[in-house]
Amino acid sequence: MAEPLLKVDGVHVGFGGIKALRGVSFEVTPGSIFSIIGPNGAGKTTMINVISGVYHPDPGRIWFAGGDRTRLGPQRVAELGIARTFQNVALFKGLTVLDNVLIGRHIFMRSGLFRSGLYWRLAQREEIAHRAAVERVIDFLEITAIRKAPAGTLPYGLQKRVELARALAMEPKLLLLDEPMAGMNLEEKEDMTRFILDVADEWGTTIILIEHDMGVVMDISGRVVVLDHGEKIAEGTPDEVRADRAVVHAYLGEGE
Repeated sequence: MAEPLLKVDGVHVGFGGIKALRGVSFEVTPGSIFSIIGPNGAGKTTMINVISGVYHPDPGRIWFAGGDRTRLGPQRVAELGIARTFQNVALFKGLTVLDNVLIGRHIFMRSGLFRSGLYWRLAQREEIAHRAAVERVIDFLEITAIRKAPAGTLPYGLQKRVELARALAMEPKLLLLDEPMAGMNLEEKEDMTRFILDVADEWGTTIILIEHDMGVVMDISGRVVVLDHGEKIAEGTPDEVRADRAVVHAYLGEGE
């Protein structure tokens, strides 16, 4: 069995008297699609924020690629190879699609202004390489036709795709997707589902998905963990989770 890319070990997170996460543990294997589901307020986005370094568990540990990164902040976590999208679109809406995606390359940019002034040829080569990487992502997500459009003028579904492109421009080992299909129509959801599968299959990227569309979750996930009131109440394959009585009761609100 492959060593886990990510290991979440006994994570607790509290805000004042509120316990958002209570001793949550799970492992994510490389190249898999792993989903976190649960009712509103279950702690799903808090878990994403812990993995991405926005919050630090107390107590608990986060292991990534064999190293303890529990206390690292978001910038350092991104540099290690973890990228994310947000539940609400977080684009620079006055910038073009191309420029928004290029921002995802910031963690690789080494030529500062002073260095660029002295070594302009090196800086020029670096910029060409970054633009080539961005164009590859733009082609992959089929947004070439809108690459020069201001992001804020695009339909919501396309803005979500641009946000995914910016995360992929970071060349992540682990991609965190926080409700990537929220607010989309059926056709947009089908497109996003296809891209998520392609990212995992063709790029080998490990994905953690938070999504309320249970049809999508059950269709594309290898494993699913279920949170309720900050606690893990179930984990397993989609079929195992679908049949779990605690999940049926807590998540679907059905009888014992």
